[in-house]
This record gives sequence, structure tokens and C-alpha cells, in this order.
Amino acid sequence: MDPNIAFAFGIALGLLIGACVVWAWRYSERQQEDIPARPDPEVPPGAEAVLAVLRSSAVIVDAADRVVKASAPAHVMGLLQDTRLEHPTLRDLVHQVRRDGQVREQEIGLGFGRGGQRHVLVRVAPLTSRLVLVLVEDRTSERRVEMIRRDFVANVSHELKTPVGALNLLAEAVGEARDDPEAVVRFSGRMKREGARLTRLVQQIIELSRLQADSLVDEPQEVDVAGLIATAAERNAVDAEVRGIEVTTRSDDQMYVLGDSEQLLQAVNNLVENAIAYSEVGTSVTVDAARVDDMVRIAVRDQGIGIAQAEIDRIFERFYRVDPARARSTGGTGLGLSIVKHVAASHAGSVEVWSEPGQGSSFTLVLPAAARTHDPDDFETLQPAPPTVPSVHAQEARS
Repeated sequence: MDPNIAFAFGIALGLLIGACVVWAWRYSERQQEDIPARPDPEVPPGAEAVLAVLRSSAVIVDAADRVVKASAPAHVMGLLQDTRLEHPTLRDLVHQVRRDGQVREQEIGLGFGRGGQRHVLVRVAPLTSRLVLVLVEDRTSERRVEMIRRDFVANVSHELKTPVGALNLLAEAVGEARDDPEAVVRFSGRMKREGARLTRLVQQIIELSRLQADSLVDEPQEVDVAGLIATAAERNAVDAEVRGIEVTTRSDDQMYVLGDSEQLLQAVNNLVENAIAYSEVGTSVTVDAARVDDMVRIAVRDQGIGIAQAEIDRIFERFYRVDPARARSTGGTGLGLSIVKHVAASHAGSVEVWSEPGQGSSFTLVLPAAARTHDPDDFETLQPAPPTVPSVHAQEARS
């Protein structure tokens, strides 16, 4: 074959093949354009904007149980797994609503994480013929508060029955022993002690109710920390002397914190009372204050019976006592440490605890320091002041 003819034939063949390839490619594109895209379920206009402002966690589910829209709180709460609802209970409610179109509302418990549990209110309603709306409101905090309130009322009722019942019995005993002066004196003394315990309990319940919101002090004033711990030590000097316990106070500076002086004194006093009540005869209690960065740390240390690690998380509960028998003998109400916790919170502070059974405990009240302090030349190491009047504060049980 002539070379020129062969060359021309090759060019023609190449052009033909190229044209076929171009035509096939364009045909494929047209075919793909003709395939209708799978439409997403139509979400009502404005639904996404509404979901963004809802307090509840909101999820919209289509007919295939696929999540098509979800609010940010729903993701944070962990309601979704990829494009599906995470919890079988929610999926069951969606199926029931889709089956009969009836709105359903139910309060259920949902498991989260490592054994975590949340109490939620679920409301499921049809949104369109294909879409179902799921609203989930977390009510775990409300349930916890309600449980605490019920326990508080039950505990208050129980605690009030004890001194009131004792007073009734003692009053009957006094009436029957009216011809025995010694018995009358003995019973009246016990009546005074029970009356003092009842008065203290009512006062602490009122104080705790006032503090439990943990709102910051409205009009804080500068409080002298050195004077605070000296006064707390003085108030408990007689009780410490009776038990042979030495109470010492130390302060590396005369520091100030902003807050309510009466509340702060009550908190420190409760800690000192606890330390004395739970210390063995002949031991010592130390109250010291130091400034660390912008915080003042008031630490009360004892050499008492200590607290088991399992109980440390519970000692700030109302009416909880580490040693109920000792609490009864000292007249403790079981509200002391709960008040300390709330006083710390209302002063933007905290309470730290270290304890070891048989070695003692250390409770540290941590508070923001005020700007003003005394000059170092004015500093004096504080020692317990001799009491001028007997202490009228019963030792507090740890609770």
C-alpha cells in the first residue's frame, strides 16, 4: 500500500475514534443530567430557624427514620448516632406517632456515657405527612432539686421530732417529780439543753434556706481574716478546754476578704466546732490563714477520727453525719458543713477537704482576697484569746 494512502487512512481512523469517544462522553453526561436527584424531605419554611432558638433539643426525622434536621443542643446531648436517633426509646415513640398521628409526651430516663442517666421530657408530634418532630427537654437538674427538697423536708421533720419529743417527755417527768427538787433540777437542765438544740436547729435551717441559692453577697465589705479566725477560736475556747484540746491560730499576714462578716464567721466557727467535736482528748486543733496568689486559704486542721474516703463526697449533705452517736452526744444538727459550702459559694469561693481515718482532717475555706492588706510592720501572730463568756455554741456534727 502506498505510504501516503496508509497515512491518510490512519488519520481518518483516529479522527473517527476520537469523535466516537467525545460523543460517548457527552451522551453519558446527558444521561446523568436526566437522572432525577433524590429529593430531600421538604422541611417547612422557617423550621430550621425555630429549631435554633428552642430551649429543648429538637430533631426532625423522615419516613425512613433518618434525621434530616437537628438543633445544636441535640448534638450536645448525644441524641444522634450518625443520621439516626441514638436511643431505642425515642425511635419507638417516633414509630408510634407515625402509626397513628397522635402527639405523645413522656418522661423517661435515658442512659448516657459510662452509666450516666438523664431524666428527660420527650414530646413527639407529626410535622408533615412524612416528617416527625422530636423535642427532648433535660430535666435532670429539676429532678435532683426535687429529690433534695423531699429529703430535706423529711430530714427536718425527723430532726425536729427528736428535741420536741424529748421536751414533751421531760415536761411530763417534771410534773411527776414535782415533790422531788433534785429530779426537777435534773430534768429542767435537760430541757434547757434540748431547747438550745431545737433553737440552734431552727436557726441553721433558716440560715441554710437563705444561703442555698448560692447567690453572691449583695453588699460585700472588707473582713479582717485574722480577726475572723481569732473570734472563732475564742468562741470555742471553753469547749476546747473541757476536752483538753489546744486551739492555736496562725496568720502570715493580716489579710482581708470581701463578703458578709457574719456569714464568714459562722462558716469558720462551724469548722472549728467540728474539729473540736471530732478530736480526741489531749490533741490539738490549728486554724491558720495564708494568701496564695489572689486567694485567701483558711485551713482548720485536727488530729481527730478522720473521714473515710467513701464518705468525703457526702459530708456536705444536709443532716449527714460521719459519726451519728457522737453527733447525738454533742448536740450537732448535721447542717454545719452544708452551711460552710453555701457560704463559700456565696462568696465566690470553695471548700477543700483532706482526711485520713485515724490521722485527722483538714478543711480549707478558699476565698478571693481583697486588695487592701495591713503593712507587714503591723503584723502580729495571733494566739487564742482567753474567753470572757462561756461558749453557747454546741459542737457541730460533720454533715
